[in-house]
Amino acid sequence: MMIKKLLIAFAAASFAAACSSEPPPPQPAPPPPAAQASSFMVFFDWDRSDLSGQAQNTIQQAANTYKSTGAARITATGHADRSGPENYNMALSLRRANAVKDALVRDGVPASAISVIGRGETQPLVPTADGVREPQNRRVEIVIGEQQAARPAIFSDPAAYCKALSDKWRQYRNSQVDTPEAAAIAKCEAGNYNEGIPVLEDAHIRAKIPLPAPGYRWPGRPYTPV
Repeated sequence: MMIKKLLIAFAAASFAAACSSEPPPPQPAPPPPAAQASSFMVFFDWDRSDLSGQAQNTIQQAANTYKSTGAARITATGHADRSGPENYNMALSLRRANAVKDALVRDGVPASAISVIGRGETQPLVPTADGVREPQNRRVEIVIGEQQAARPAIFSDPAAYCKALSDKWRQYRNSQVDTPEAAAIAKCEAGNYNEGIPVLEDAHIRAKIPLPAPGYRWPGRPYTPV
């Protein structure tokens, strides 16, 4: 009996040792690092929105970077220096951003992947006094981000986006009637979104009223000078 107990104890100890010597289960691989956004800077001559040869080369580099990402989003943000009126500089910054967008499209970037923003003279790279011409402030910043997640319904539904623009305009400018903006709101309510949305977007930007989503403008919208 004693021998049998010793054999059982020895077998149990051997089994425990065998179990303890088994390699631990493999650990899951760490997630890949998040892709970093790439940025490029395009500069302009005073009071101009046409692209220099150097600017076109920079835009080509940005387009190549976009193509290597697969399906990213591009934001082209236009800026101006403080040498002109605020409203004029806002329009000029938008013209510059749209010039960059058009060049990106010519270089193979889908227009639907590009968001255009105008900041006017509100975000200078080099702070200056009013009226100062500063070359580094006359620029468009191109940012290529990660693959974009699905958009909220408001941005894929023109009726919802047009209503959001209309509601926000009424909130800020409820005392104005019979204006182009009122006509644009009426077009939205009638279902004519392609004519109503651009007018309301430009009105928001001109009045420095935030759009329903910061940095977002309706994809493929025609540019309307403000």
